[in-house]
Formats: sequence, C-alpha cells, structure tokens
Amino acid sequence: MSALKQGEITHGFKLVHTDDVDEIRSRAYVFEHVKSGAKLLYLQNDDDNKVFTISFRTPPKDNTGVFHILEHSVLCGSDKYPVKEPFVELLKGSLNTFLNAFTFSDKTMYPVASKNDKDFLNLIDVYMDAVFHPNIYKHKEILEQEGWHYELTDAKEAINYKGVVYNEMKGVFSSPEGLLERINQNSLFPDTAYGFESGGDPLNIPDLTYDQFIHTHQKYYSPANSYIYLYGAMDIGEKLAYLDRNYLSAFNKIDADSSIAAQPPIGSSVEIVKDYPILPGEDGKDKTYMSINFVISEATDAETSLAFEILDYLLLDSPAAPLKKAILDAGIGQDVFGSYDNSTLQPHFSINVKNSNMEKKEAFRKVVFDTLRRLIGSGLDKKQIEAAINVKEFQLREADYGSMPKGLVYSMAVMDSWLYGGDPLIHLKFENTLAKVKKALTGDYFETLIDHYLLNSRHRSFVTIRPSRTLAEEEAGRTTKKLADYKKSLSEDAVAQLAASTKKLKERQSGKDRPEDLRKIPLLSLNDIDKKAEEIPRSETEIDGAKTLFHDLATNKIAYVSLYFDTSAVSEAHIPYLSLLQEVLGKVDTQKYPYSDLVSEINIRTGGIGFDNQTFADKDSDQIYKPRFAVRTKILADKLPEAFDLLHEILFRSRFENSSRLKEIIREIKSRLEMAFNQGGQAVAARRLASYFSKAARYREQLKGLRFYQFICELNKNPDRYMDEIRATLAGLTAQLFTKDRLIVSITGDQPILQAVREHCSRLNIPKSGTVEKQAAESGQGGGPAVQNEGLMTSSKVQYVTKGANFKTLGFGFSGKMHVLKRILTLDYLWNHVRVMGGAYGCGIMIESSGNVIYWSYRDPNLDDTLKIYDQAGAYVKSFEADEREMTKYIIGTISSLDAPLTPRDKADQSDAEYFRRVTQADIQRVRNDVLATTKEDIRQFAPLLNAVAAENHICVFGSETAIKENENLFGQCIHVFQ
Repeated sequence: MSALKQGEITHGFKLVHTDDVDEIRSRAYVFEHVKSGAKLLYLQNDDDNKVFTISFRTPPKDNTGVFHILEHSVLCGSDKYPVKEPFVELLKGSLNTFLNAFTFSDKTMYPVASKNDKDFLNLIDVYMDAVFHPNIYKHKEILEQEGWHYELTDAKEAINYKGVVYNEMKGVFSSPEGLLERINQNSLFPDTAYGFESGGDPLNIPDLTYDQFIHTHQKYYSPANSYIYLYGAMDIGEKLAYLDRNYLSAFNKIDADSSIAAQPPIGSSVEIVKDYPILPGEDGKDKTYMSINFVISEATDAETSLAFEILDYLLLDSPAAPLKKAILDAGIGQDVFGSYDNSTLQPHFSINVKNSNMEKKEAFRKVVFDTLRRLIGSGLDKKQIEAAINVKEFQLREADYGSMPKGLVYSMAVMDSWLYGGDPLIHLKFENTLAKVKKALTGDYFETLIDHYLLNSRHRSFVTIRPSRTLAEEEAGRTTKKLADYKKSLSEDAVAQLAASTKKLKERQSGKDRPEDLRKIPLLSLNDIDKKAEEIPRSETEIDGAKTLFHDLATNKIAYVSLYFDTSAVSEAHIPYLSLLQEVLGKVDTQKYPYSDLVSEINIRTGGIGFDNQTFADKDSDQIYKPRFAVRTKILADKLPEAFDLLHEILFRSRFENSSRLKEIIREIKSRLEMAFNQGGQAVAARRLASYFSKAARYREQLKGLRFYQFICELNKNPDRYMDEIRATLAGLTAQLFTKDRLIVSITGDQPILQAVREHCSRLNIPKSGTVEKQAAESGQGGGPAVQNEGLMTSSKVQYVTKGANFKTLGFGFSGKMHVLKRILTLDYLWNHVRVMGGAYGCGIMIESSGNVIYWSYRDPNLDDTLKIYDQAGAYVKSFEADEREMTKYIIGTISSLDAPLTPRDKADQSDAEYFRRVTQADIQRVRNDVLATTKEDIRQFAPLLNAVAAENHICVFGSETAIKENENLFGQCIHVFQ
C-alpha cells in the first residue's frame, strides 16, 4: 500500500487521499471506485480483529420505517445465498466477533468483524450479496415477516397486525424515555428527514406498501450511495480486487439523490406536548418528562462536537453537575440527565427532567436559563472542567469499548462526518481538537459555548411527555376499529385471499431450506479451530497482608485494581442496603471533600472509581455462592499513590449525614431502575424467575431486581421516616465490610505495575478485623427461594416472557455440550417459532453450569403461545436431526461465542469470576473438548432435561397489563411494577 500514489487506480479504486491517524495507530487510505462511485476508507493497523462495514445514506421521508424494515429484510436471503436467513446461518456457524445491522436517523450500517481471515471474507461476501442482491424482489413474504402483514388464520376471526419490526417499535414506543428521545429530535427538525421516525411508528408502519418497499431499495441501495469501511491487519489489495470483481464492477455510477437538507432555525418558541401510556389505575403524579433541546453547529465541526460531549457531562451527567443540581434543588423533578447526539447533520443537545409535573414547566425553563446565565457570570468551576476533560481524554486514550470491536466504534465515528461530505477522519484525530478544548482550563471557553449555542439559540424546542391513563386503550381501540372496518370492506373472496396469504407466509416460515442452498453459505472446518482454550494469566500473591490475584497483561501503563470485600455475613434485612451503598459511595461528602470536589478529584486522579455488588455462584451449584462488594478503579501507574489515598477517603471517611443529598440519590436510583426496566424487561423477568429456584439468584434479586426497586420505592415514599436507619445502616456496613480479612485484591497490568501497587498499597490503610462471622451465604445456608409465578404488569404494549428451572436440583448434571444445545435452541427452534412465526423481536435460552435454565423473549406480542413453544423444546430436541456439516456449523458458532475477544480489563474480570466460582483451567478445557465432540445424538439426550424443566412450570412475565390479565390463570399473582 505504501507504494500507491494519490490518483492511482488499483482494482478499479482510485486513491483519493492518505493520512496518518496517530491517535489510533493507523494509516488511512480513502478510495473511490471509479465505475460504481462507491466510497471506501481503509484504516491500516496491526489489530487482528478486522472490521468491515457497508453503509448507505437513508434519510426517511415518512414514519413507515421502510429503512428499518429493509435493514432486517435484506439479510433474509440473496441471489448467491438463497436460504431464508443467511444472517442466522452466520450466527450459527462463523467465527465472527461481531455481526449485526443498525438503522440510524439517516443511515443504515451493516458491520461484521472476525479475527479469522477466511471467515472475515466469508462474512463480507454474504453481506455484500445481501445488500445488493436481496431476495425481497422474489418473496413478498420477507416484508410481511420482518415489517408487517395482516394476520388472519381463519376467515371468521378478527384481523391483526403482525411483524418483527412492528412489534419491536411497539416496545420502543412503550418506553417514555424512548419516546422522549425521538420527539426531542423530531421537534427540532420539522421540515427535514429528522422530523420522521426512521425506525417506524407502529401507527404508520402498516402504511408501507410492497411497491414502496422495493422502490426504496432500488433507489438507496446502490454503490454510488454506499460507504465501505475496512479496518485492521489485512491484505487490502486482495480485498479491493474482491469487491471490484464480485460486486462493484457490475454497477455504473448514478446520481444517488439521498441528500439531507439542513433545517433552517425554527426560533425559540416551539413547544410540543405528547402523551405516553400508563396503566388505567396508575397515579400520574410526578410522571411527566420535560426537555429543552438545542441544535448545536454541524456534524463536521469536530471541535464543537467534542466540546459538547464534555459539556454534557460537566453540566448534567457528573454527580456534581451544577445545572443538574440547580434543577433538583428547585424541586422541578426527581431525575435530570443530558444527551448530546452528533450522529446527525445538525447535532443536538437536550436537557431532560424526569418525574416532574405539567405545572412545573415554566419553573423548569426559568431555572435552566437563570442557572446558565449565573454560570457564565461567575464562571464554571475550573477543577470541574479539568475533571470533565480528563474523563473524556481517558476514554479516548484507553479505547476500551468492552465487547464491541474498537474498529466498529471507529467506523461509527467516521460516519459522523463522512456521511455529510466531510473528512472521515476528523473525529478520530482528536489530539489537536482536544488541545483546543483545553483552553477552557484557563479561559472562558465553555462559557462562550453556553452563551452562543444555548442562551442565544435561535433553534430550540421545549418538549413535554405527559402520562395518560386512557391512551393505550384509545390507541388499541382505534387499531381494532381500523382493522374491523378494513375487514368489512373486503369481499368474501378477498377475506379468503387474506387467510390464504397468512397460510402461505406460515408455510414459508416453517419450511426447511434446501440442503444444497444451505451448503452455499461458506463454512470453516473444525481444523480452523484452536483446540486449546485460552488461559488468562493469573497468579496468587500477597500485598500488604491481603490475598492478591495478579493478571500479567499489557495495559498501556494503566493499572486496573479491584477490591473484593466478602458480604456473606450481612444480614438478610440489610442486603438491599448493599446496593444503596454502591450508589452512594463517591457521591457524598467525605471528611476531607464536599462531594462536588470529591467527584473532581476522582476524575482528575483516576480513570474512574466504581462500586458493584456481585454474586458468584459456585460452578457446581447455584445454591452455594460467594457475594462480594467490588470496588474498581483504573489508574495511570504514576498516579497510584494519590488514587489510593482517595480510595481510603471514600471507603473510610464518607459521611452520610446530608439527608437532602441521600434523598436525591434515592430518587435518581428509582428513576434509573425504571429506565432499565423499560428497556430490558426480559432481564427483570429472568432475574425474578431465577429467584424462585436459586439461592444465588434470590440474593441477586434483592440487590439488582424488582425486590431492590420495591425497597427503593419504599424509602422514596417517606425518606424522613427511614433517614436515621439509612445513615446508621450505611455507616455500619462500611465498618463491617471494609476489612482485610474480608478482602481479596485483583491487579491487572505488567510487572512494573504490580511492583508499583505493592509499593503504594499500604496507603489504602485497610484495617484488619478481629473475627470472621459465620459465612452463611457461602455455605448455602441463607434464606431459600420461593416459587411465585408472577405477572409483572406495566403499560407496555408487548411482553417479555420467561420460563425455567434448575436442572441440577432435578437430578441432571452439566456438560459443555449444553453450550451447543443453547446455540441450536436459540438460533433454530426458538428463532423460528418465537421470532419468525411469533413476531417477537428477540428470544433465547440461558444455560448455566450451576444448573439454571431460562427461556426468554423480548418485545413479544404473545404470552401463552410463547410458553407453549418453550414446553415443546424437549420434543424438538428428542427428534433433532443434523448432518455432519450442520453439526460443524453449530460447533464453530459455539466456539466463537466462547472465544469472544476481551479487553485486558474484561479478561481480568472473567478470571476473577472463575476464581470465586472455583472454575479451573482444566474445567475450561473440558468444556471446550465437550463442545468440539458434540454429536446430534448428544443433543437428543437433553430431551428429558428440557421436559423436566418444562414440567416444573416456573414462569414470570413482564409486560402488558391487558395480556397478563387475559392469562391470569397462569400466574400465582399479578402485580403492578411501577410505583
């Protein structure tokens, strides 16, 4: 590549520009394919986790969600790969490290990633054929399945709407936070693409016709409207030749009119009021959302973009954020959060308040603008500015994105300018931009931004989302009437044709792909698989009198330190207080610092300090577990002494006297739990379900689940009544827990980092306790679970359906082959029945070595039908058939999930969990050996286990009050979730 000169053409691609991107240790090459007009960016570096994306500019012109439906649909078969769902076949049997697709407000992205060269090219080929040659032209049923259709199984029955995207968006629109986010954007851009819902509004999705669907693909899915991205260590010449030869050379460059118009300023008086549904008997007090929204510069302004990411944290998201504090102090609402979105042509910034009331609207507006004026007049606190900048800088330099490949994160950053005709590298080359923002440390940089973009904005809106007890019923009534009127308008022949169409769709959905078509999906062989499991380095030592686990990994001079304190002696009544303590530490005053200064110290001295409660179930039994209060921090090695001083200050000198601060934290916890529950109802239901039959899960439920939410609601109802108890319990827990004889330390870094920690660890000054209480939880003698079978009722329009049991208590043992079973059930049986035919957005099964098995569905229009599908899993497995190629596919896919790439921090966390669960390297290798040796006969042997799980009849469903009440005979009790 280095020999290639600007303007030269290789394999049909003209090199337009090259540049170094030192910030991510990459060399960038920008190409254009001469014949087709496709744009391509390659980031060359030594990362073996290679990434490919192809993206299209897709600005919506209505609320039908056509681009979202296309995103799903093009992955349902293509010319070269004519099976029903190549995407699922790749999930089953590739070594991908990422495989998905995304619909944004103005673009659609199709990313894949893999560490295996052959696999990487296979993934690219399937995706390229999918986007340019999809089977949507041959099978109208793809739109009906993924988008929407009239469901009529019997001519005498009522017609319903069904479709995966339709149900997904019903779930999205059930969340007030999701609704607020969308209306905030729509309100600022009434005359452009951003005034529409790209995901689709359930009220408008059924307006999408097949002709419109096809025409949209023809217009927007052309190479001339595409942005191709490659990242990592690869032979780029080979990839360019492949793309040209197999796909792009067949297209001529066209004028792809997908331009996005800028919205002229709308002034400062635009106000939008929308309703969201709550239950008919639910109290609407303190359940209004309000936001003030501003358009901020343009996407290609990298400096302002970075500055507002920092300003968002500084003003609204830091525990010491001054604007957030002013809004809360004024009693406007119970939670405040900011959002800055720079993934659109005109980025926008929102100030949101939750759990408020309509009559607080003017007070909210006044306190926001009065506070902003005051901050300009007095100047923002320089230490808080330094802390906010440091948070962002640490994130940029660490580049730890968890399970998401960093190359994928960079591809999204690239699109934030490239899509709008800007330099694709401006958001990656952050050094100069960051240096400009750091002028705020000595000048009035942020104050000037506030004055220009917020106080003097000519492009802002005020949005209110208010609760309605009647909205859900009214919308359901309108839909029912619309469908009934439609059916009345049809002739008998037309009704019969509708029923025939439904039958035809179901036949296609339940039909098997032809073996010869399945064989067209590229597949690696087992010889491409490493038979040996990776061993994460872990050694045991002692530092300052505490047992220490050391993970010798390269971390770029960052020390990752975890302190695990044993909580097994904490009384049953105080278990929920452990999670309250987790949220309070670092956010209240200490003897040395007011909490606002403490937050700044944390962000200046460290990469963050976090607290969490973890429950490590023993590898052999979920009835035995090790509960730990985890204190985690990441620190540049040269800042270890001051960071350890700070940790000591937080752990041993935190003060719990400030009742108003504790009330604020409790209200915020309640708010954030409600957000999490609305977004992930399956997790709420699964956690609650497991607590019926697992002691470890029952403990977790009290820490993180519905039980903890109920505890917080009780405190929030009458905080003054409980305040003395709260203070005394928090102080008592810190004195009880933070002792050396309860402590295990975990260090991740190289040998110099270990030595530095050894040298400075005494500054933590952790006392040694005199006695060790009975380890009730560790020995499994704590409180036992109780079966309840609950319907957890909300105003949601969809369900999250779970069922499960613990197979070890039923007399079955664990085998690594269960990992293959899990993949088969999730991606074949459940996918086809719960998602494809049932219309749920997601589904799966969890199988744990400690014995827990849990089926789950996500944004599911059904309830009882889904439970029946779970019950038939044993019958499916009993008659399971697969040839050698199919079994190889499942085994490879399972190994891929076991070998998911991990950051050094994640590797250490995994290894720590294995230590507490008593998992050895021999256990890990045994599981891998089991997976590699799995046969179809092995899968069939699990039928009795699945039948026994079904027979236990443990269920928990989170979702629609209407659906749950219609099936109340299934439940032991039905309860309203939100308070």
